[in-house]
Order: sequence, then C-alpha cells, then structure tokens
Amino acid sequence: MSEKTKYTFKDFKSDQEVRWCPGCGDIAIMSSIQKAMANMDIKKEDYAVISGIGCSSRFPYYMNTYGFHTIHGRAGAIASGVKTANPKLSVWQITGDGDALAIGGNHFIHEIRRNIDINVVLFNNQIYGLTKGQYSPTSEYGIKTKTSPYGSVEKPFNPGELVIGSSGTFFARGIDNNVRENQELFMEVEKHKGTSIVEILQNCVIYNDGVYSYVTNRKEKADRQLHLKHGEPMIFGKEKDKGLILEKGKLKVVKIGEEGIKKEDILIHDAKEQSPILHYQLSSLQYPEFPVILGVIRSIDAPTYEVAVHNQIAEIQELSNINTMDQLLNSGATWEVE
Repeated sequence: MSEKTKYTFKDFKSDQEVRWCPGCGDIAIMSSIQKAMANMDIKKEDYAVISGIGCSSRFPYYMNTYGFHTIHGRAGAIASGVKTANPKLSVWQITGDGDALAIGGNHFIHEIRRNIDINVVLFNNQIYGLTKGQYSPTSEYGIKTKTSPYGSVEKPFNPGELVIGSSGTFFARGIDNNVRENQELFMEVEKHKGTSIVEILQNCVIYNDGVYSYVTNRKEKADRQLHLKHGEPMIFGKEKDKGLILEKGKLKVVKIGEEGIKKEDILIHDAKEQSPILHYQLSSLQYPEFPVILGVIRSIDAPTYEVAVHNQIAEIQELSNINTMDQLLNSGATWEVE
C-alpha cells in the first residue's frame, strides 16, 4: 500500500447507523477490527466481509468495505467461494455461536478442514440474541432460557476443541472489551495463511448479561486470564507469580516460589508445534480450576485450499489439448444417436 492510501479506523466506518444495543460487545469487537484493518497494509477495496444471520451478522452494513450478508449458517460457504474465486482478497467471515456451530456447523468444520485462507471471527455470547434469548450450542449446561425453561440438558461445544479436532491450523481467543489486545490479535489472524478462527467472548447485555463477568471483572481478571505469547512462559496473576506446568501429561496451575517451583519450570508456549495435543488441552481449560486462555493458541503452516485449486487449474490448462467448448463436449466417452 502506498503512502497515499494510508488509512485510519474511520475509513472503515460506513454511513449506516449502528443498531446494536447500547453496551453490546459487538461494538468493541468492530472497533478492534477497524483499527486493525487500518494498519494491515491492504487496500480497502481488497477486503470482503461476509456474514450469516444473527446480531453479529449485521457487521457488513457498518463496514466501509465490500461485504455480503448471506443466509443463516451459510457464511462459511460463501466466504469459501469468494476466497477461491479471488485469492487476493482479505476475506473476513463474521459469525456467531448459533450461526456457525448450529445450522452452519457442517460448513464450519469443512472450511477448517480445507484450510482456506479466511479470517473467521466467532462472536460467542452463549445465547441466541437476535431471536430473543434461546439457548445456543455454547450455552452452559443447566441454563434457563425461553427454549430451556427448566434448564438445558445439553453439553455445550467448546469452539477451540472443535477447531483443533477438525485439523485447524489457527485458533485464538479474545474478550470483547480488550480492544487493544484484540487489535493485535486480528493482525496475527490476517498474517496466518489458512483458516484462522478467533473466538471472541462477547457479552449480550439483554439476554445473557454478565456471562463472562467471572473473567472480565477488574478485581479478579489478572488472576483469571492467561494471555499467551509464542515463545514466552505461560505466566499470569496480579503478581505474575502463577503459571502452568505439565504433570503426568496434564496441565496444572502452580505458584512460583512454592513447592520448589521456579520461573524456569513454567511451560513455554509454542503456537507453532505441529502436534495438537497441548493446544487442545489449552483450549479446553475451564475456570475456576484454570485461568481462561487468551491469545493465539495454535498457528501452524499448511497448504491452503485456494492456492491448491488455482495451481491445479494452471497445471491442467498447460497440459490440456482442449481449447474450445466443442472440443470439450466431443472429448472422452461420446455417442452418436441416429
């Protein structure tokens, strides 16, 4: 991008009135993405924002980029087509826990498996907000909602487990109101070549308010959030005196200075490790036994789908003797009918 086309986050704001509820976590997420896009050295016309259905899926209307508001659960299919047809585009799929993991679940796992170079931002508020408060695939067991008045009896999805179990090459997690951290996170998402999934823990102020308060409240969040950095020890806490170690193949929280534990004993995060075992464990950790893991958990290199498709097309074109539609229709097994 030339000096003449430098952007600010305001360049990515459309002229549409934002219709999200006051205080909705979606607003903070959008702000982080706009600020990140302004610093990605990508032309504005090379962004495409694709969404499905849900509160989060209003996103394209509020972005001054190309966009497509698709149908429920199908954002992954459309985004895959957009990226495959035009690989130079930076494609951002905006989706929610209901849109991606319920009706869109099949598209979700297959876009991960194919490793298409799409940036998928999964807004996870553990509820259906747009349709007024039904439980979703990530809602907590026992939650009482309009569709589970006596408490849900379903075990919720953990998006990280689902991504890594689907051979995902990139998984990260953030919290909606960590605007500065999320801006850096989205920069890492764009750098990754392949399907990048970033789960954002997002608060719905109307139908599931405070669902993540245990990890976002100011007094306790330092002891309940562990921000991973590749190549750095997994240390957290107000006093930076807690960390994770492996004991008998399982992760364990320890305190530096107790029971002979030294800083050198704390695990070093390796997001580039090909084996998914530790990444899977990190994505699975649950409060209160463990801190909530944030940042880039997994980021490995692998061939991407759209590059493979275009390479295959080029190879076939070079070897093919078919130059016209008539030649194509009369090639292979043909019959003459009299």
